[in-house]
Amino acid sequence: MRGFLFVFSILGVMGLAFWAYQENYRTQQSLGEVRQLHSNIGAAHQRLNVLKAEWAYLNRPDRLRDLAELNFDRLGLLPLMPDAFGRIDQVEYPVLPLGPILGSIEVSSDNAPQEEDL
Repeated sequence: MRGFLFVFSILGVMGLAFWAYQENYRTQQSLGEVRQLHSNIGAAHQRLNVLKAEWAYLNRPDRLRDLAELNFDRLGLLPLMPDAFGRIDQVEYPVLPLGPILGSIEVSSDNAPQEEDL
């Protein structure tokens, strides 16, 4: 019986060692993936910063003004003038129908409880 426990203990220790070995390699693999993801995120941030800089460069007012002047005939763009805008009283709003709205609830104080009822 003593020999059986001794062999069983050795097999148990070997099994635990094998499990720990596998877990160590899984952990190392996961850490490598995390490092790769961090480097990908850093590269994406750098690309985003470059794209933002390019966007700011391409949207310079003087460049856009020159492009608008070069393509005036094709685009037909005109400068904004104050008289190009309308006044608020010129806006036509839709007229709501007069009458009960379907699915509405009548609210009145006729059926409200009186103070002495409370």
